[in-house]
Formats: sequence, C-alpha cells, structure tokens
Amino acid sequence: MSFVIWFTGLSGSGKSTLAEALTKELQGRGENVFVVDGDEVRALRKEKFGFSREDIRENNRLVTEYAREKSEEYDFVLVSVIAPYEEDRKRARQILGEKYVEVFVDCPLGTCEARDVKGLYQKARSGEITNFIGVADTHPYEKPISPEITIRTDSLSAGEGVKMITRFLFSSDFEIKDDGV
Repeated sequence: MSFVIWFTGLSGSGKSTLAEALTKELQGRGENVFVVDGDEVRALRKEKFGFSREDIRENNRLVTEYAREKSEEYDFVLVSVIAPYEEDRKRARQILGEKYVEVFVDCPLGTCEARDVKGLYQKARSGEITNFIGVADTHPYEKPISPEITIRTDSLSAGEGVKMITRFLFSSDFEIKDDGV
C-alpha cells in the first residue's frame, strides 16, 4: 500500500523543506517517492488560480486527485500545500482513505513572515495580494483538528521533523514496516 503524506501549514512554515528532507530519507531507505507541490500544480493550470475560497478549494481538489493518481505508481507521495481549510483536508482524507497521513507544519505567523522567501506576506501587507491566507481576516488558516503528526518548525530542525515522521511511519503501530513489507 502506498501513502500520501499531506504537509499543511502557512506559507513559509517549512512544508517544502520537510518534504524535500523526507524525500531524501525515504529514498535512502529504498522507497519510491514522488513530491507534489501545491504551487507547482497551481502554476501548471491554464486558468490561473487566485486566493479566493473557490480557487483554493479547486486547487486542493486537483492536488488531491493528482496525488491519488501518483499513489498508484509510488510508495510515498509527499504533498506540500497550504490547504488552509479543514473542510478541504477532510475531503482529501475521504478521497485518499487509509493512504492519507496529515502532517501539520505548525509555525507562528511572525516566523513565517520573517522567512517570507517568496515575498508574499510583504505583498499581502501592502495590499498587492488580497485574501492571503493567514493575513486577511476573511481567509484564516484553520489549524488541523487531528493531524497524525504536528511539527513545530520554529523550534525543530527539518532533520528532527523527518525523524518524527519516519518514527511514525515505520513504527509497529503503523501498517508499513522498516523492511518495506
């Protein structure tokens, strides 16, 4: 059985960094891994998505469907997407079923803004981007209710986060074992 590791958190929280580090760890264990980045899926669309609720919902639906397709070919599909709404994450969990493992990449807004690699928070604060998740009152980030794993990236390194994830994935309580069976 394959698994979809769904990284959710604010922009700049460290989702992609964790996904990249986990990819290296899993590949080192001989696992077949594919990474789906929400920004990349968004950029591939002919019609460009904005930050409206409808656009976010549709982008998350497309990401979920794409992850489901890729999970037929790979042992692990790592999805790095803000997915700010609990309703959308619930739908992803329903579509993906037992394959779905939610990782909440928890990081305070101030730390995310300080990282702001893409300059998005600055654009949102200046009014250049409206409805930006976590900044606009109308578009809050809804923290996950019951993720399988929560990683505080303001106090843990990517390596420590990867250890937490692999401990979960390869524990005797979880379905896959260290030998891949």
